[in-house]
Amino acid sequence: MSFFSRVLTRRPAAVAAAVVLAATLAACGSPGGGDADSGSGTSAAGGSEAVFPRTVQHHQGETVIEAKPERVVALDNSLVEAVVALDAPLVGGIGSYRDQSGFPEYLGDAVKDTKDVGPLATPDLEAIAALQPDLIVSASVRHEALYDELSAIAPTVFVETTGPIWKQNIRDLGTALGEEDKAAEVLTAYETRAAKLGKAINDKAGNPTVSMVRFVDGPTRLYANKSFSGIVFKDMGLARPADQAVDAFSVEIGEEEIRKADADHIFVTVFSGAEATAESFRRNPLWGGLKGVQANNVHQVEDAIWMTSVSLQGADLMMDDMAEIFGVDPMKP
Repeated sequence: MSFFSRVLTRRPAAVAAAVVLAATLAACGSPGGGDADSGSGTSAAGGSEAVFPRTVQHHQGETVIEAKPERVVALDNSLVEAVVALDAPLVGGIGSYRDQSGFPEYLGDAVKDTKDVGPLATPDLEAIAALQPDLIVSASVRHEALYDELSAIAPTVFVETTGPIWKQNIRDLGTALGEEDKAAEVLTAYETRAAKLGKAINDKAGNPTVSMVRFVDGPTRLYANKSFSGIVFKDMGLARPADQAVDAFSVEIGEEEIRKADADHIFVTVFSGAEATAESFRRNPLWGGLKGVQANNVHQVEDAIWMTSVSLQGADLMMDDMAEIFGVDPMKP
């Protein structure tokens, strides 16, 4: 039994709905981009959508892609989900991440034939080569040391990192895949839903502040504006506590700083192995004094969705949770 006010778990029906939504976002969105994320960016020199060959500028230099990719390998879970969101053929990807084994259930049939070439830290280069990919995508923060080896297998495109620039990464993959319009459409669909849902929440709950707390096997983290969850909150137009409304990824706190976690609604995830830390916070009298706790507005949500997905699919499932918690229309297309 959790000590939090409410524990949301992913139900099979919700998983199926998320898969359908991921598949239909492009059809429901309108062309055009949202806010541009900061980051290195990827561009195709002298080309337009679906015109190949093209030279793609990216974080590790430039790569010539001779034809529209038909066998893609993605070496980061966020990039796996981005490739799926763009309806590109994903033959290999990272499904194993720390204590996670296999691809997320919410990706459904989109990855049923995708080979797991993980783990994330040490992808299996022989398995990747055996798949005969025509494009490999990863991030410098993950596999910079492997770039030359991967490039010897197939044309390889690297983004810089994942979390803070996850939306820009979708645009960058759209460039590499010849799916620029699709990338713009799915991002516009997401941002449109986020804005509508956020307005509904603000109207009903009186512009509540929302806090994001993650218990991990180390210092407890408050997730700020550059984190995945922070970006989704911002796109929804939701207010954050002062200590989290900062231009950073996260802020680390100890138990003596529990008050920094306070808000009208406190969202909590507990990473595997951090249960004792979470319990220690709960028993601290400072926790009981938080207004969110006293109002019974502490919501434990899934770490795999709210923290590690870093994707359109994860953002949509986050918003499903938010709609349920606040009792508003989920604003699905």
